Amino acid sequence: MSKDCAPTNLTNHFLIAMPGLHDPLFEHSVVYLCEHSQRGALGLVINKPCEIDLKGLFDKVDLPLTRPDLQKAPVFYGGPVQTERGFVLHEATFSDKDKPEHPVYASTMIIPGGLEMTTSRDVLEAISTGSGPRKVLISLGYAAWGEGQLESELGENSWLTVEADTRLIFETPVAERYAQALKLLGLEAWMLSPDVGHA
Repeated sequence: MSKDCAPTNLTNHFLIAMPGLHDPLFEHSVVYLCEHSQRGALGLVINKPCEIDLKGLFDKVDLPLTRPDLQKAPVFYGGPVQTERGFVLHEATFSDKDKPEHPVYASTMIIPGGLEMTTSRDVLEAISTGSGPRKVLISLGYAAWGEGQLESELGENSWLTVEADTRLIFETPVAERYAQALKLLGLEAWMLSPDVGHA
């Protein structure tokens, strides 16, 4: 990459796996990118549920889950890094004008575009009592790319990218997320050739 070429920042974008991407960890996946910089990228897979639901997860961490809307919601496989840790993707806790000086939770990443990702237990405690964020996606593990790695995969046509739509994360049924992500680009799965070609 030349020094004159400004790097593309894909924070708050979806990565959509191309049919030619046969890595079992990422095949047919949609990844929400929480952070992308020259140092690398970090994201959460939003369409691969684990076998455990949120009720089961909260039982494991000894917290009650009082919200009926979340009892049967799936926990997601967020990616292959730190799969024993929980990552909570959620709507912003406060609007910009109401934002307090210090973050509400001990460890929160503010994602430009409106969402937040929290890794500290206090957000689970808040959710368990019903006082936490209303819209949440909880994953175990995350996906990470080192410096230049994602750019290289994009150059190999492994991924399509599109600006994220939060309705796809919080409102679209899991089984429809891949197809709906493609529709954000005006595409259908049948239009994509599984053969990755180079001109």
